[in-house]
Amino acid sequence: VQVVESGGGLVQPGGSLKLSCVASGFSFSTYAMGWFRQAPGKEREFVASISWRSGNTYYADSVKGRFTISRDNAKNTVSLQMNSLKPEDTAVYYCNRHRDMYTYGLMSPRLALDSWGQGTQVTVSQ
Repeated sequence: VQVVESGGGLVQPGGSLKLSCVASGFSFSTYAMGWFRQAPGKEREFVASISWRSGNTYYADSVKGRFTISRDNAKNTVSLQMNSLKPEDTAVYYCNRHRDMYTYGLMSPRLALDSWGQGTQVTVSQ
């Protein structure tokens, strides 16, 4: 299983970024995917997830209404569109797969695989 995140960068408050994650090594369409983030000195936290059938999406309260998760099963890709970014969104962002197939719902980091990609840094600052 391999995931490669990209799209991070430095953006001013109120700006937008789109993160992408390309996955390989497993049957992508049969697994829920999630985005997570980890700020310095803090634990990794759930941001958003999308079920194996992409009609179901879930968000942390802190990003609801600002972030949108989507997936393209034909390209083994999951994306995170981030709008109205705030300084508190600054973190390394990771994507990962659910441990189990055919799942719905929020995905805490404990429900993701133990191995993580390198992540992509998002910095929101003037």
